[in-house]
Amino acid sequence: MSPENHKPLLYMYFAPSSLKKKKRVKEFILLELQAYFSRMALSDLLYPDNPKRRQELIHLHQELLDCMSTNFRATNELAGVLNEHLGCTITHIQMRESSTVKENCDIIIQAMSEIQHQVQKIDSDMKEKLEPVLYQKLYDIKEPELEKIAIAHKVFSIILGEVTSTAGMVAIKLLGSNLITLTVSKLVSLLAQIGASVLGGISITILGLGIEMILHAILGAMERNQLLAAVRSYEKHLAEFKAASEKYQRAIREVTSSVRQQVQ
Repeated sequence: MSPENHKPLLYMYFAPSSLKKKKRVKEFILLELQAYFSRMALSDLLYPDNPKRRQELIHLHQELLDCMSTNFRATNELAGVLNEHLGCTITHIQMRESSTVKENCDIIIQAMSEIQHQVQKIDSDMKEKLEPVLYQKLYDIKEPELEKIAIAHKVFSIILGEVTSTAGMVAIKLLGSNLITLTVSKLVSLLAQIGASVLGGISITILGLGIEMILHAILGAMERNQLLAAVRSYEKHLAEFKAASEKYQRAIREVTSSVRQQVQ
């Protein structure tokens, strides 16, 4: 027998040389889905609440991805402000539909970490260039904001040589409140938890493949009586993630809306 005959059946079935590869792949997937549906039908007889819980899982998963997508846009908006007005070079990011939830979490974590680094650098630049008394004024809530902006603008004019009229205001908005730094830290922590959870290995593109394929990807080899635990886990992660995301997005809106008002 030739060496080819010893190759696994699945390799031969999908061999690149096959003229009917796509058709065979489709047939194979359909057979797998039929078997999966049969197992699911039996499971539903044993656990009648499972259909409802599966729908909950799908809804929660979509909510998670929608929330992540909004955070990607907000992060890019803040990065754009930092790049344009404070001389930063933060790379814009986008969700990768061919990647898993974890891989997309890692993308946004990296961008948020870079934003944290840039905010810390702004603070260091201020501290280095200013007299201690002037530096303290930047954090004194009793000092007029316009005076703080003027001080910050002067520093960035020295550092960058030429800056926009809104540079000082952006710097003060970022430094005057710990909201962005604190919310970024919280969000990074939650993203890391989500990436490490059962959600992390799910591909973003699974949403385009239909309800049952989503469930198959989410549940994998889980027993159907574990559905309730999976739903509760999703709810816990999502509730914390949405709350932190809203604070993060609100902080960014405060900065970007101030920029728009300054420009007008």
